[in-house]
Amino acid sequence: MNDSTSRRSFLWSAGVGAAALGMTASAAAQKKKPIQGFEEAKADPNASKGWEPISDRKIRVGIVGYGVCRFGAAFSFQDHPNVEVVAVSDLFPDRCANLAKACRCEKTYPSLEALVKDDTIEAVFCATDAPSHARHCIEVLRHGKHVASAVPAVHGSLDDAQKLFEAVTASGRKYMMFETSYFHQDLHAMRQIYNAGGFGKLLYSEGEYYHDSVEQIDSYQGWRIGLPPQWYPTHSNAYYVGVTSGSFTEVSCMGIPSAKKLLQPENNRYKNPFGTEIALLRTSEGGMARMAVSWDTPGDHGEKGRVRGQKGSFYGKYQGREKKLPNTDRPPLPPGVQAGGHGGSHGQLMNEFVTSILADRPPLVDIAAALNMTVAGVVAHQSALKDGELMKIPQFSS
Repeated sequence: MNDSTSRRSFLWSAGVGAAALGMTASAAAQKKKPIQGFEEAKADPNASKGWEPISDRKIRVGIVGYGVCRFGAAFSFQDHPNVEVVAVSDLFPDRCANLAKACRCEKTYPSLEALVKDDTIEAVFCATDAPSHARHCIEVLRHGKHVASAVPAVHGSLDDAQKLFEAVTASGRKYMMFETSYFHQDLHAMRQIYNAGGFGKLLYSEGEYYHDSVEQIDSYQGWRIGLPPQWYPTHSNAYYVGVTSGSFTEVSCMGIPSAKKLLQPENNRYKNPFGTEIALLRTSEGGMARMAVSWDTPGDHGEKGRVRGQKGSFYGKYQGREKKLPNTDRPPLPPGVQAGGHGGSHGQLMNEFVTSILADRPPLVDIAAALNMTVAGVVAHQSALKDGELMKIPQFSS
């Protein structure tokens, strides 16, 4: 941790080094092209139309993490009328100061472990490195606070998944994973139509997450470099779990070797040989799904999906037998809250978490959904390492 500059830097290859400057703190750098997926949604002047507060209470929130992706301030907690950001934290003092400024907050702590001891904080958003998500969320819950986390819920560990599940269950507090695909316009529409019976049973689902620069981003302690694709599966797996609230029961996954140097097993901490992993999964309602994650596909990128059911399908729009479809517009956002990146999902996810606390109801992406999306990928990578062996997937329910 002595050389924070190198940890914050990008390892861009020749020809894209200028793009790396887009992640520095300078004003000019802020104009550079953002990381794939972080493109801001276009401002919608009607985004707050129809929004009504359900409470005048302000939830006192702590935010932890302001690394390469600057997730800590990206979800607009600081703009929600029912939120007061009372404290922030990052391990690096300069990042912590910048997070405090972005969140319009004066109180800072040097670590999550220090922040959670603040008894005035009710809820914490963990925008930290993926290997720490489970440990950090368990620590927050242990101190009696609600917790939200960036994806994935756990980092390649089935043991951590069980520990996190038990911690959430025992705590009586809200847990939510901020899976961005849940509030893409298409997936939100699929969920509304599915719940209204417009698809019937889903026979087949597809989800895809394509990202061509993951090996070049030197995040905290290099956790992204060489990452097994199916250890970061939730953006694609949401195109079944986020539509149906179901799960995957078994998987056969094939891995494809990469030509990229850092995706050679001798060159990464995971001994991972794959740049692409394609999983074929059985779903909890007896259908099938194909879920793809790849770090090796330049060009068109992002999180995409399609579904086919007994009564209808959704390939960009609904086509099927149901004529009376439900309203598929995303919920209105509170005034001042930004839609944000990842298809305008950031503000929606934050508002869902805040509303679940105010209304004392389960959040949309609860612990069962979070783990059912994440653990399926952990087992898929195990299958890929065994040349596609069919493997059972642990199940979680709320």
